[in-house]
Amino acid sequence: MTSRIRTVKKRDGQIVSFEPKKITEAIYKAISSVYEGKEKEAERLSSLVINKLENEINGDCPSVEDVQDKVELVLIEEGFSKAAKSYIIYRKQRSEIREAKRFFGVEDDLKLTINAARVLEKRYLVKDDLGNVVETPGQMFRRIAKVVAASDSKYDHGKISETEEKFYNNMANLDFMPNSPTLMNAGTHMGQLSACFVLPVGDAIKDIFETLKQMALIHQSGGGTGFSFSQVRPKGDLVRSTHGTASGPVSFMKVFDAASNVIKQGGRRRGANMAVLDVKHPDIIEFIRAKSNEDALTNFNISVAVTDDFMKNVEKGEHYDLINPRSGKTVRNVLANDIFNLMVTMAWSTGDPGIVFIDEVNRFNPTPKIGYMESTNPCGEQPLLPYESCNLGSINLAHFVKNDTIDWDRLRDVVRDSVHFLDNIIDVNKYPLNQIKEMTLNNRKIGLGVMGFAEMLIQMNIPYDSNEALILAENIMKFISDESHIKSIEIGMSRGSFPNFEESTWKTRGYTHMRNATTTTIAPTGSISIIAGCSSGIEPIFAVSFTRNVLEGTSLFEVNPLFEKIAKERGFYSQDLMVEIAKKGSVQKIDSVPSDIKKIFATAMDISPEWHVKMQAACQKYVDNGVSKTVNLPFDASMDDVRDVFKLAYKNKCKGITVFRYGSKSNQVLHLGGSSSKEMSDQTEFVGASDEYAGGCPDLVCTSC
Repeated sequence: MTSRIRTVKKRDGQIVSFEPKKITEAIYKAISSVYEGKEKEAERLSSLVINKLENEINGDCPSVEDVQDKVELVLIEEGFSKAAKSYIIYRKQRSEIREAKRFFGVEDDLKLTINAARVLEKRYLVKDDLGNVVETPGQMFRRIAKVVAASDSKYDHGKISETEEKFYNNMANLDFMPNSPTLMNAGTHMGQLSACFVLPVGDAIKDIFETLKQMALIHQSGGGTGFSFSQVRPKGDLVRSTHGTASGPVSFMKVFDAASNVIKQGGRRRGANMAVLDVKHPDIIEFIRAKSNEDALTNFNISVAVTDDFMKNVEKGEHYDLINPRSGKTVRNVLANDIFNLMVTMAWSTGDPGIVFIDEVNRFNPTPKIGYMESTNPCGEQPLLPYESCNLGSINLAHFVKNDTIDWDRLRDVVRDSVHFLDNIIDVNKYPLNQIKEMTLNNRKIGLGVMGFAEMLIQMNIPYDSNEALILAENIMKFISDESHIKSIEIGMSRGSFPNFEESTWKTRGYTHMRNATTTTIAPTGSISIIAGCSSGIEPIFAVSFTRNVLEGTSLFEVNPLFEKIAKERGFYSQDLMVEIAKKGSVQKIDSVPSDIKKIFATAMDISPEWHVKMQAACQKYVDNGVSKTVNLPFDASMDDVRDVFKLAYKNKCKGITVFRYGSKSNQVLHLGGSSSKEMSDQTEFVGASDEYAGGCPDLVCTSC
């Protein structure tokens, strides 16, 4: 469709190219909301709109409002009154959304959701000295793309602008999103772009407090930290220098927690940590119970490093030794099931501890000659060596479904661009410590993952809790893994493999080049999922309809857009239905929702625990690092449910596992209306979520990573 009109004026005054297809798309959406099909009608009506504009504008540049006014007029004149009404309502809603975003101080040039604008304003968009936002979301993505693409100047001067455009388009189209520190810090004085760090914790007091200082610097730069406290001598052990007794690892965890309370990550959020303790440590019982008080260690997730031998002892009902890490001597002998059952009990009652299957982690350590992996980042998906960091990014799978199938070619392109992007970050990054810079540059680990998996399944009419979904998950992650490795090999051939390549398992497996020691990780995408408008990681949707707390005391009503679209197309949509669903979040017990729709819109609480574990295991098969996945349990779940989850995760070769029973914490970021937990149900009549919750673990530490 051609037109004499060449440009159009946007609401912010920008003059941009006139694109007739956008008119056709807008008309089609309006018509299809009340009628079936009508693609040809949309094209015809679009031509009429353009004719009216050409006849009345007389060569001038029309405004967006001029175009929309003509769309309304043509729809009415051509007898599409219901579609006209739908379009008018849409314009009014968009106007209200724009006003809400302006209230937050955000000029949105990408048509994001209100909540996305709120999250961007609060955490990511650059502000002046008075706290006023001074960039749009589009300008933020341009800032990031320019900085990251500039790394190409070290290798190939001729393609920087082309690379920048690819990076920008992938982010602006919400197909790919890097981790939070990259969004916050790229192109700023801070310049620290990685999310994940692991620091060593020694046994000497000076080493412990040196690590504390290093943690503070990392938190200040926007990163999260993981620690193993397994080398700290146990409580009551001899301290020769003072002739006193040691206070044990949990006491030092409290010191780290107190410091985290007063240091915001990147000046915008509080610090997040992971504490790991070897199951053989004499203080393991104190560690497992460390978060029994809800006010304790609020900036920490904690996980027990469980070995294969321990799990065998559990299965056989045998004892095992607790060993002093200072002396190497056995302190006492305990029944493995007593420790395992305590882990189950505390996880059921508080959500902590999780488990790191440390032997499984190190079976896939790509650089075992360089070091042993003993801890992970705060949410557990990124095992790292001491002083190692990793930058993460996620592909929005919801954008790669075309005609009910996966657009593999486009996915391949975005995977390859994303590996290039994440590898470039390693070069342009400003590292908080020299030790971290050295270790990171030597291994060049990256972690490309996914989000929006739940929406992909819905678009393909596949229930989350089905074998078909597991097969799709495996196929998707195998494809991403294979393509990311191919791209890493290509970069390695042109720019050089990671320096520790000769000492790595890649070399022993017959590879001749590899730019990155790892390429894939599935992270809990939290706030970047909010920006992208999709679900977190590989989690199911957490609710079909709910309220979102966007400001203190102010909530917005949200409906899953795919559900709303299907409900309108199938003729069972009503505002009353959306309100009814919002009281529970689930559609499973609502008679007016068709049974086939119920199957594909099962929420995290609707799905039985074993399917959560199976999905994590399916993805883990083809992920270099780890997979962040929470097994969401209802309030009335039993301890046996938790026990079964832990054992199934080990059997299925997960690298770690986390459970969260609804209501096990009063201070959580998801509340279900009408819950069987009285304290929870008293909070609101409706399901309510915080502004940065997109699914998975509703604990505050999880969502801050």
